[in-house]
Amino acid sequence: MFKFSPGEIVGFLHEKGKAEILDYLNNFQVRILNDLGFEEIRPENELIKIFGTEYINPPSDIEIIKTSKPKKNSLFTSSLVTKTKESKWEIDLHIEHLLDSHNGLSNTEILLKQLTHFRSTYSKAKSQRINKLIVIHGVGEGVLKNEIRMFLARQEHIEFYDASYLDYGKGATEIRFYHSKF
Repeated sequence: MFKFSPGEIVGFLHEKGKAEILDYLNNFQVRILNDLGFEEIRPENELIKIFGTEYINPPSDIEIIKTSKPKKNSLFTSSLVTKTKESKWEIDLHIEHLLDSHNGLSNTEILLKQLTHFRSTYSKAKSQRINKLIVIHGVGEGVLKNEIRMFLARQEHIEFYDASYLDYGKGATEIRFYHSKF
């Protein structure tokens, strides 16, 4: 009758992330708890079963490319500058880069998707001891930029500021991580 059971961990068909099934609503709608701790209601057909932990964070999630010059505006790629051994990732949060289609999503839902993706990438960059993360958020009305910067203001062992205007214009933030040597 139902594809999923309450308590089961599922993935999303058209985006990254995972969620826990809370319960079924009418018309094949499912109430879930996403990986940021927010409850959402999704159509059952947008969710997929996760059969093993290797599907939650696939190693090819973020590709690391060795170059002598960082790539500009590349999605989910990072540059490893070989001369200085400084690792740098870039992430583009424009919604059209995150989802195949965002038709029917409210501005709030779009913002939540962008923030979810940002926080996931931020956590991965920190855990993998990346030195620099460039977040391309765009200019717009500044809501996404403000949310990102409020999040960053609560973090320790980092500094953040506007990314290079020559490389990114006004729509990007650069984050530098300061890792302990242990």
